Amino acid sequence: MTAAFAPAITQALQSEAPAPPPINAGAIAASAVDCLLLELETWPKPGLVSHIDSGSHTDMDAGMFRTSAGVIAPYFRDLGDAGARGCGMERLRVIGMDAEAAMLAATSGVNTHRGAIFGLGLLCAAAGARASGRANPSLSLGTIVSRLWGRSIIRGPVALHSHGGQVRGRYGAGGARMEAAQGFPTVYQVGLPALRHAAHNASDDDEAARVQACFALIAALEDTNLLHRGGLPALRFAQRTAQDFLDQGGIGRPGWRDVARLMHESFVARWLSPGGSADLLAMTLFVDANEGRP
Repeated sequence: MTAAFAPAITQALQSEAPAPPPINAGAIAASAVDCLLLELETWPKPGLVSHIDSGSHTDMDAGMFRTSAGVIAPYFRDLGDAGARGCGMERLRVIGMDAEAAMLAATSGVNTHRGAIFGLGLLCAAAGARASGRANPSLSLGTIVSRLWGRSIIRGPVALHSHGGQVRGRYGAGGARMEAAQGFPTVYQVGLPALRHAAHNASDDDEAARVQACFALIAALEDTNLLHRGGLPALRFAQRTAQDFLDQGGIGRPGWRDVARLMHESFVARWLSPGGSADLLAMTLFVDANEGRP
């Protein structure tokens, strides 16, 4: 490279990465972490880690999840800033990879929040884009993700050795990548309506509303974590069990906590953990907190 080209290259790089507008990316990150912790503080959730027990996991617990959530908080802030600056998916992917590396370092290699870093991180970037005026404030965060980065999400590199990648190849499940590229339809069409309806009917019990949303997500989602652990029989068992809970009245049924606990124990006995649904629950909580209720 000759010196004659250096000023032009510097100017081009600066034009691609303008100074971030005055948005509160820290508040976006704090909201994301709060939603991760609210997901953790929800029980009974079939097979999942909570503040009560470790579900179908022997390598992680609530303390590890809290540590992990704190470690990745700065990266959610960086993703909000990147969205505000108009960065492309390439930059968001780099921040996400750095967040994953920090998570693995803090947990001695245990994957506590990989799915949340991806999905919740994209929603943080969308919140930054909306706050900076780079995206229409009337659009949902999911729509912003789809419009700004959806095509790049689909065309981006695939982690061939990840559980999600293996399941997509074997079962054809869309997984987190397709969910994000389409603007998180399961969050908006399943999780959010279930959460808000339950919150309206159980106004004094926020945890109950989160449980209802969790079961609704498990019943609807082709959860690649379940497919990895037990194939189609595991997925169908989980969906059927969650739907039974809902059909029996969900949190509106007397003694629902005991029913949900028994279902939780049935997942643990089969070593099943619907981690994709847990990620979507955290995303549902983030959307609910950051988009005005109708």
